[in-house]
Amino acid sequence: MRGFKSLILLCAATWGLWAAPNCGSAQEVPFTSNLLDWRAEPTTLPSNGISDVDPANQQTDKDDLPQTPIYACACGCGIFEVGTSSMLPEGKGGTVYFEYDFQDQNVNWSGSSRAPAADNDDKEIRTSFFTAGIQYMFDRNWGIQAELPLDYRYFETTGGATGNEIVGNTWAALGDIRVEGIYTGFFPDMSAGVTFGFKLPTGDYSHNDAYDDIDRDSELGTGSTDVLLGGFYRNGLGNSFRWDWFAQVQLDLPFTGRDQYLPGCEADGALGIYYNGLSIDRVKITPIAQVLGSYRAQDSGNEAANPVASGYTRLLLSPGIEFHVHPFMYYVDAEFPVWQHFTGDQLTAPVLIKFIVSVRF
Repeated sequence: MRGFKSLILLCAATWGLWAAPNCGSAQEVPFTSNLLDWRAEPTTLPSNGISDVDPANQQTDKDDLPQTPIYACACGCGIFEVGTSSMLPEGKGGTVYFEYDFQDQNVNWSGSSRAPAADNDDKEIRTSFFTAGIQYMFDRNWGIQAELPLDYRYFETTGGATGNEIVGNTWAALGDIRVEGIYTGFFPDMSAGVTFGFKLPTGDYSHNDAYDDIDRDSELGTGSTDVLLGGFYRNGLGNSFRWDWFAQVQLDLPFTGRDQYLPGCEADGALGIYYNGLSIDRVKITPIAQVLGSYRAQDSGNEAANPVASGYTRLLLSPGIEFHVHPFMYYVDAEFPVWQHFTGDQLTAPVLIKFIVSVRF
């Protein structure tokens, strides 16, 4: 029976991965909510340093500016939602956690190889993601999880008053809130489960400077309402009870957009192995090795990048380590792309960092 249930879960995950790139466009809804938005003024960056000129004080007709192609920088932050086996439910009760993720997208990539920086008007996206979350299992079958993100971003692109200046924008704002239900009633040991819920359009998707230098896929929020579907499975390796493995998949399927923009569907997955046999006094130490995969379809709508510069597939390797001192748990990993394919010219990060501190109650 266990093998049959595992087969059902595997088939469901496979269907989800197939469905993600085939999802279509969706209807717009009139939703506006910028619950928190701290904005810094744009900074024009000449070739010899940072200028003190504030473009907001310059009177220039946008219609007089040169019309240049719009390029895109895929955020790729959905990859942070998978991996980290310690965050999978293990029993009745709750977990409160704080997560910090960081990536500095400063390498231009096109197709399956690095491309000249001059081919992309965008030069850098450096983002810190701060997320407060809670997970609570009411019993061994049902639970809920919610995440409240606050993001801080520096975006450097070509634009400004002349359309040819290197301009830097820095801002912070609330991101898109995620609320999910959890079901783990397939097996008594809670080794398999599914998640289901929504990503809400609470994030800022309209921040800009005086010259509209920030395009939609560089915003901290997407403006879309997304269906979230996921699943996980974990089990032991051998008879020593010291080695365990896990697999996880997460689908993000936008179905309503805003202001003529709909982000592409995204599928992220993780396959990992970890060792349970290390400890120093009261500190349990768990080394973890993971393979992460990510697919995102192209964005759609009149506000999507033109020429097309969205959508990607990538594979990452991620070593990590976890320290457990009951009831606290500390986790950190680094995620290194080993293969990636981008549509058009997009910025990518050479490494992604994740840190989580959690406490069980």
